[in-house]
Amino acid sequence: MDEQQAKRPGVSKLLWVFVILAMVLLWWYFRPEADPGATLAEQAADTSSAQAQAQVDPDDVLVDLKDDASPEQIAKLERDLGIKLVLVDSTAAEQKLFRAHVDPSRETEIIAALSQRPEVEIAEPDSVMQLSPEEQEIAAPPVEAKHEGFPNDPKYKFQWHLNQIGMPAAWKLANGNGVIVAVLDTGVAYENYKQFTKLPDLEGITFVDPYDFVGNSTHANDDHGHGSHVTGTIAQATNNGIGVAGVALDVKIMPLKVLSGSGSGSVAGIADAIHFAADHGAKVINMSLGGAFPSRVLKKAVEYAHGKGVTVVCAAGNESRNKVGYPAAYPGAVAVSATQFDEATTFYSNYGKDIDIAAPGGNTRVDQNNDGMPDGVLQNTIAIGDPTKNDYYGYMGTSMASPHVAGVAALVIGEGVTDPNMVEKILKDSARKPHDQKYTTDRYGAGIIDAPAAILKARSSSGGWQLGLGLLMAGAVAASARKRGLGTKLGPSYLAGVMVGASGLFFLPYFAPSLSSVPVIHALTQGLPTWDLGLLGAEGHGNALFFSALIPLGLLAVGYSVPKLRGVLAGLAIGVAAHLAFFAVVPMTTLHYVPVVGTIWLAVNALACIGLARLALRR
Repeated sequence: MDEQQAKRPGVSKLLWVFVILAMVLLWWYFRPEADPGATLAEQAADTSSAQAQAQVDPDDVLVDLKDDASPEQIAKLERDLGIKLVLVDSTAAEQKLFRAHVDPSRETEIIAALSQRPEVEIAEPDSVMQLSPEEQEIAAPPVEAKHEGFPNDPKYKFQWHLNQIGMPAAWKLANGNGVIVAVLDTGVAYENYKQFTKLPDLEGITFVDPYDFVGNSTHANDDHGHGSHVTGTIAQATNNGIGVAGVALDVKIMPLKVLSGSGSGSVAGIADAIHFAADHGAKVINMSLGGAFPSRVLKKAVEYAHGKGVTVVCAAGNESRNKVGYPAAYPGAVAVSATQFDEATTFYSNYGKDIDIAAPGGNTRVDQNNDGMPDGVLQNTIAIGDPTKNDYYGYMGTSMASPHVAGVAALVIGEGVTDPNMVEKILKDSARKPHDQKYTTDRYGAGIIDAPAAILKARSSSGGWQLGLGLLMAGAVAASARKRGLGTKLGPSYLAGVMVGASGLFFLPYFAPSLSSVPVIHALTQGLPTWDLGLLGAEGHGNALFFSALIPLGLLAVGYSVPKLRGVLAGLAIGVAAHLAFFAVVPMTTLHYVPVVGTIWLAVNALACIGLARLALRR
């Protein structure tokens, strides 16, 4: 910038106007699309038309009380209606979710009476969800030779589904950074306990906070096979020289058993597990389950998880109908349809306006790639119903499509984007159209999930804007500094500081993905305020202390006495200011400790960073 021009009174003010306009534009551009989900009218229609399909226990009523309901109110409710309220399991006390066993002839009367009580939020039949019959178990052929290159898992050659979503390129970019993914399913073969054994291709995977909501215990073992298969897609041990690969190399799995060995489970247990996952640090929930009938309790649970910053991914259903099942159809859930090898949507996949995205679900009736194995999704799991045996089996179903999306969502979150609305937006904006197939939104939603594009979108969609905002701020501060006769030798060190602080090096891995494996480049790409991913792990990401002026303040306190460092420290403070200002208007990350005033916190600290930059530029 010319020195005489910089001294003109209006230059810095004009640049600050541009900064404000840019922030308004950012807010407008990045605002998530509304996700209305199924309308109330559609849910009512489904309720009446699906009663024959819904497996409802006429003896059980699900009662969700308000959180502040007192023991005295609960006791009076029981006395007045002649019922006994029992917690659905030992984890349900906080959300006050109860089940009442009633005479079937009085069920309608009791539900109506409960609905009139002020302490009752929801009263409805406790229905049952069941796995779809379309999923099949087909063993993979034995393979002697190892797969050449990365990954070295010998049966990877049969995992066409990982190639379809671009995993060979994605593995070079991201690994998940310890994000916790909750798998709500039939359990997971994650431990050696009694008759259960840990799957060989899950060795090395970290499992956290398991819970069995069917048997009400802390051992969430798989006695069916479905949940272990789903888990394998998300996080199968990869490049370990055995078996097959998974999507996310470094995530933690939270096994939550909500379905029995027969593949069925109550809405109450599923809703409770959603609350449990959200309260125990999960950033992604995968539900490869569902039904054609709605539940207000389940809808509320999905809303709760979404509000807690959890991305909820659900299978659309396998009934071949023009209607997405529940909970996939609820607002806050990502509904996933299924594709096969040729990228057509499968014969069984549900479709409709609520489909958000498509992913490989497989079709075991065909071998379109002629590899000698039917085109199912291949993972390591137990033999159906027999936890003492395991092999590599191909399944098909939207149940198999959903964990592909959940795994990629974890990769995006591992890059620092934790707000579920923004995660969904990135997944959709980066999705690709199918090859040689007619694309329609009711079949594919936004398109087929594209893992490397989603990762790069998570970086570049914010990094470029942050850099631009930082440069505008840098110009405004420099103009003001020169006008007031402060430091004039800003030069390359000043701009370098801006780039580092604003994650300005984002473009290097974007144009040369292999650079992401270089630790320094990867760290700089993340930017200073997101280094808590490396220091605290994904559970600590969004720590308010890291999204603050603390780091520029500390560096300035140490380096202020060295004049040659002033330029880079000023630039870094401005870069961090741009980073914080960006997150203030684009809520990509949910802040811990200051969730209600997060935007105010970010704005105040951005202004503090600008003040630190001006201080650094004083002679």
